[in-house]
Amino acid sequence: MGAISLTKEVPDLLTFGETMALFMPQEHRGLEGAASLEQGFGGAESNVAIGAARLGCSVGWFGSLGDDPFGRAIFKRLRGEGVDVSRARQVAGQQTGLMFRESVAGKLAVHYYRKHSAASRMRPGDLDLQYITGCKILHVTGITLALSESARETVFAAVAAAKKAGVKVSFDPNLRLKLWSIEEARKFVLPLAEQADYFLPGWDELKLLYETDQLDEVEAKLKQLSAVSIVKGVDDSTMVIGKGDSQTIPFYKADQVVDTVGAGDGFCSGFLAGILKGMTPVEAVRLGSVSGSLVVQMRGDWEALPDWASVDQRLSDKAWVER
Repeated sequence: MGAISLTKEVPDLLTFGETMALFMPQEHRGLEGAASLEQGFGGAESNVAIGAARLGCSVGWFGSLGDDPFGRAIFKRLRGEGVDVSRARQVAGQQTGLMFRESVAGKLAVHYYRKHSAASRMRPGDLDLQYITGCKILHVTGITLALSESARETVFAAVAAAKKAGVKVSFDPNLRLKLWSIEEARKFVLPLAEQADYFLPGWDELKLLYETDQLDEVEAKLKQLSAVSIVKGVDDSTMVIGKGDSQTIPFYKADQVVDTVGAGDGFCSGFLAGILKGMTPVEAVRLGSVSGSLVVQMRGDWEALPDWASVDQRLSDKAWVER
């Protein structure tokens, strides 16, 4: 484990999971014909952490990285983005996961090399429970649930500690059916949704999880949860569903779409930043929609995540707010 200094104060928002080194050809080319590859990194949870930090929130990310060049680069870049990584682990003898992205026939394809990665070996004993119970929101995703049995146990242990301490829990199912089947996912995603305070699924994910494409049936199930559900991608809009009512907020339209990767994480970081800034869920959805729209206008997982000045300017656009 790398030598890491500990922070004295717990950030408002904490998240954890697997962050991987990313390689992709320049422009939109296939890997087979690429002469060189760009190196970066990506991970749903660290993307959210960077996004919220850029929006002015105090954020921490923790997880296990290999004590290798990729893990060290990820650690340093997250710290450079203002994310607290004092509880991140760089584990000697273990490897950082890798992913390779390419464009094939105009469609995005991602190839993962994450089996036996350091992140897949995380376990409940790795958690700093005092750190978790001192934050305001703990954000987790279904990706970590799918990595391994021990990673899944770690998520549930972290959520249990947060709930006991009165910490709000945010949960994005972020289904990755390359990692597990939908039948397996239902066993763990739906019970975790019942523990969440903010549940952030996509409409397509809900159709798979609840085995229906009838919006009224899904809405009825979500209203049974204690969470405020934020359903993305319902006819170019986002639905905010609580026990009592539901509201629909149109997407903030992007000027151009270059790369849709990271749009969901941009939305999530904006939404959570809004909640931390005291916004209502509806107001926070508007912030998330602006953030997501800016992410798709540049290549990469997190590079285009906006700062507060950029989203605040667009939130003030009366033409959008009033329509």
